[in-house]
Amino acid sequence: MVGSEHGEGVLDRALRVLDCFTEDELELTAVDIGRRTGLASSTLHRLLATLVERGLLARVPGKRYAIGTRLWELGELAPVSVRLRERAIPHLLRLYEATGENVHLAVLDGPTPAQSTALYVGRVTGRKSIPTVTRAGGQGPLHTTGVGKALLATRDEAWLAQYFTTARPRETVHSICDEGALRHEITKTRDRGYATTREEMTLGNISVATALPELEGLPPVALGVVVHLERADERHLARLVTQAASELTAALREAR
Repeated sequence: MVGSEHGEGVLDRALRVLDCFTEDELELTAVDIGRRTGLASSTLHRLLATLVERGLLARVPGKRYAIGTRLWELGELAPVSVRLRERAIPHLLRLYEATGENVHLAVLDGPTPAQSTALYVGRVTGRKSIPTVTRAGGQGPLHTTGVGKALLATRDEAWLAQYFTTARPRETVHSICDEGALRHEITKTRDRGYATTREEMTLGNISVATALPELEGLPPVALGVVVHLERADERHLARLVTQAASELTAALREAR
């Protein structure tokens, strides 16, 4: 993201630098960062030195930079870590033991409905679980993931109207991108209490997920499993997922 330095504070410039790093580009050179931010060389090098000194960035071999551990430390203080993920881990493990499949915990994240995604804050997987594109700390589209659809079903009409103002990318040939079709999926999710996707994010996989009731101090939360199509029993998985979500909700409310 390139922008003018005029009238921009140090924090804004620092965030522009940190936003350069992505899941696909975990390490960047100063030249890479300068190209992405448009910051003057002198400004950029002072900023990089400060971020390294504060632990927000780290120098790595090859004259490159990576996200520093201080950011991880700060992130672990967020409510989705302290209040949600830490208390959810036993429930995620029990759901994994019952299914042997990938278990995902996600929250709704984004500054506006149109920019919102499913942010994965917890994940349990094993050797026999199918490969997925998700990771803890990663983001997934709302319209093609089970947890994403479950989160969409918690939103009111005003929120959804804004969400549908932007196009939704097609992840596979089975992705549901049309507003009318996706609204039908949302209605089905609300009626039966859980969401499903069938090869909409990754070919060969289906997901079953449900949203937790509103929890004070936390963003909307959803819990789900991802299973290979050939061994998926939707109704059985739905019972296990909704039971786990109910138990997790009770535990979170008791702790609160």
